[in-house]
Amino acid sequence: MEIAIKLFQFILSISILVILHELGHFLPAKWFKTKVEKFYLFFDPWFSIVKKKIGETEYGIGWLPFGGYVKIAGMVDESMDTEQLKQPAQPWEFRAKPAWQRLIIMLGGVTVNFFLAWLIYGCLSFFNGETTFDTTKVDTPMHYTNVAKAMGFKDGDKILKVDGKTQNNLDKLSLDILLSDQITVLRDGKETTFNTNDDGKALAFKDENPKGFLTPRYAAVIDTIVNPKTAEAGLKVGDQVVAANGQKINYYDEFQAAVGKSAGKPMNIEVLRNGAIQPLSIPVSKEGTIGIASYKQLEKYATTQHFTFGQSIGRGFTRSIESLTYQVKQFKLIFNKKVQGYKKVGGPLAIIKNMPVDQSKDGSVSINWTAFWSFTAMFSVWLAFLNLIPIPGLDGGHVIFTLYEMIVGKPVPQKVLENAQMVGVIFLLGLMLLIFGSDIFKALTGSL
Repeated sequence: MEIAIKLFQFILSISILVILHELGHFLPAKWFKTKVEKFYLFFDPWFSIVKKKIGETEYGIGWLPFGGYVKIAGMVDESMDTEQLKQPAQPWEFRAKPAWQRLIIMLGGVTVNFFLAWLIYGCLSFFNGETTFDTTKVDTPMHYTNVAKAMGFKDGDKILKVDGKTQNNLDKLSLDILLSDQITVLRDGKETTFNTNDDGKALAFKDENPKGFLTPRYAAVIDTIVNPKTAEAGLKVGDQVVAANGQKINYYDEFQAAVGKSAGKPMNIEVLRNGAIQPLSIPVSKEGTIGIASYKQLEKYATTQHFTFGQSIGRGFTRSIESLTYQVKQFKLIFNKKVQGYKKVGGPLAIIKNMPVDQSKDGSVSINWTAFWSFTAMFSVWLAFLNLIPIPGLDGGHVIFTLYEMIVGKPVPQKVLENAQMVGVIFLLGLMLLIFGSDIFKALTGSL
């Protein structure tokens, strides 16, 4: 059921993005009286699932869910149908239109994608507000894992700046550190700046959660018990663990480490309950877990900001730019020889696996609509950027050729356009096969 809901979300999100992107090409093409032969959601090699011709345009749904397209008469596109181009240009063809009109048609898709992200982020800010984890409220030291220490952190460090800038949002702080060159901390009462070590970043990307190297420390107060054996051993919600196997416990991360060291055998602990110390013996699984959680204390660090309608418009734009900026910056990690972030890059299968869902106490799964729309906005602005990359076969490739024509005053030779389009299509298909093949390999080896 969970995978079905995730698959539904992925298809719904992609469908929204593709339809609106192609509509961004379709509407200006029709406005400039250019013939649009096809409007398709997904690709339709050999056959389509549904198709219907209305007027001069065939509308349909293809079977290959990798995007969609509009086929505009007189344009060299991914279909590589050049027969029509051998005839003299007709007034209703794309190639017969002025360069400025063709440029608007080509930029229509990415423009819609950006405005869609802006709209979604603006609506989320207006209707939901924004809840962030405010590090300024944290009154205890940060917990630095071995990954963080490999980057250069030391226990007791208080983070002041990342690449010279302050960041009070914990989620962004973790990502900023991964993308950083220098960190400024307060260490032993002195301000210290150090270069972040790529070896530590590489370790972070080997973890299931690359941003999990940085968490605030808090007392080991138990608020959730999911393992019946742990409950039968006497541990109760509200207990504060103060010792484990004879060692004093001040923070929850220290208790987690003690549990891991006791894998497969009972662990003697002491808990503070109703002002009195209670000794207990807790069984630990072979995996080093006891089935508990202590996360509700983090709620006190959460800050929710609400926006007026006018403020949400500006905030939607800012969030769109922030989302795109972070995604572009991550290329720095993807192509880093030590970090090898490319190993974390996933295709459709990886995206489906990580689609957000809500899970209730009875185990049922439902759609988290806030997370769904956040993902759709993020993906929309990302698609806008990717489509602007000047590769033949993408909108950016057409834009470059059109700008060249506008600057030099004459069009690019038709044969050059056809050859460039062929190279671009082959490159994009190869990249698609590589990404999808990587997903399948990861799925078969259990590393997806």
